[in-house]
Amino acid sequence: MDGPNMMTCAICLEYFKDPSTIPCGHNFCLACINLHWDRQSKQGTSLDCPKCKQDFPSKPQLCRNMDLKELVEGVGSSGLYNAEVVAARADGGSDAPRDRPPCHRHGKPVVFFCNRDKMAVCCECVVKECAQHDKSMLEEERQNQEMILQKKEKDIERLIAETEKSLEDLSENIDQAKVNLQQTSSWVSTKFSSFIKSLVQKQEATERFMEEQSHSTMADAQSRHSQLEERVQRLQENQEQIQALRGLSDTQLIQESRFVKVPQFQDVSTEVNPGLQERLSAVTDVLTRVSKLLHEDLERAVGTALADRQGSPQDKRPILAVVPSPAAPFVPGLREGLDTYRCALTFDPCTANANLSLSHGNTRVEHLTSGPRLLPPDEARFDHTWQVMCSQGFQQGVHYWEMDVSKPWAFVGVRHIMVQSLFRFRK
Repeated sequence: MDGPNMMTCAICLEYFKDPSTIPCGHNFCLACINLHWDRQSKQGTSLDCPKCKQDFPSKPQLCRNMDLKELVEGVGSSGLYNAEVVAARADGGSDAPRDRPPCHRHGKPVVFFCNRDKMAVCCECVVKECAQHDKSMLEEERQNQEMILQKKEKDIERLIAETEKSLEDLSENIDQAKVNLQQTSSWVSTKFSSFIKSLVQKQEATERFMEEQSHSTMADAQSRHSQLEERVQRLQENQEQIQALRGLSDTQLIQESRFVKVPQFQDVSTEVNPGLQERLSAVTDVLTRVSKLLHEDLERAVGTALADRQGSPQDKRPILAVVPSPAAPFVPGLREGLDTYRCALTFDPCTANANLSLSHGNTRVEHLTSGPRLLPPDEARFDHTWQVMCSQGFQQGVHYWEMDVSKPWAFVGVRHIMVQSLFRFRK
């Protein structure tokens, strides 16, 4: 064994500090061998010699090797040892540690890891600054950290796989959503186009029918009109004949008057009734229901969809507002005789559906798209239909009121006090 190896601790690879001899005869730094055995005790393994691996049943009593200490100190002071060690490391010898920077405190190789300071330390740090700290061998700490890094790498690989799977699922869902949106858009557009086309066709057919009925009715009426004109002309001729007889002599008047006859005619109706109302009653009923679907139900549905998309209170405007106006200005010629029976009506908030909002002293009701309001329960309230009753009721007599509508139409109803159902007609 050469000089440097004889004076070098096999654990820290530095020359000895407080060299101690263990029972097998090998020498180590006192701090290094104690740290080695403490680590083995924590791991539950038997204590052994780091060089020859001889086991010891218990921790041996350590004694300083004073002769070796003096020898090392003598060689160290001459500078020979450090130069030889540096040369050995430069040659890449087996005892050379990893390419580690030296201790920044003492300039010596780092072989331990201080768990409290989280840094690599040398043997002198272990004896001085880190004497009371929890420490481990640098190689052991490296292995522990490599195991931790391996686990983290596996976690990252798992997250990458999960993220790629989520990305794949999202891409598939986006493609499916595009298909669904296209199908829905196409279906809605087709329905609207089909509905409009059908309405136009039915409108044209109905208008042709009404035109034919108008021509037929007018032709019949004109025929009766001509018939009555001919009758008047014939009667006038008879009247002229009678007047001419008055200028004759008595004998001639008596003889000629026997030939004067009063013509007999069949009755000619003067009624002109096209009968369109009766014949188109089914059509008008359907149009009424369709109008309600378009102007109320469909408009409410579209308004709700737009409100959900925009989410702005300004976008949730009322789509139908009914404003009774008892004090509406009088229009001459239209309300003659009715003003006497005028009455002021207000809405009853206890009956208003939660989707209706009353204002202006309960004289205005708005149909909103912002969703139902929270209202106290009331037996008189309309729960399932968007309706509201007036507070006033009438037992007898004639009554007159007016209302303004913000849209082309609204449903107005009158309910008998003994009848729960509501009879409605279109205004």
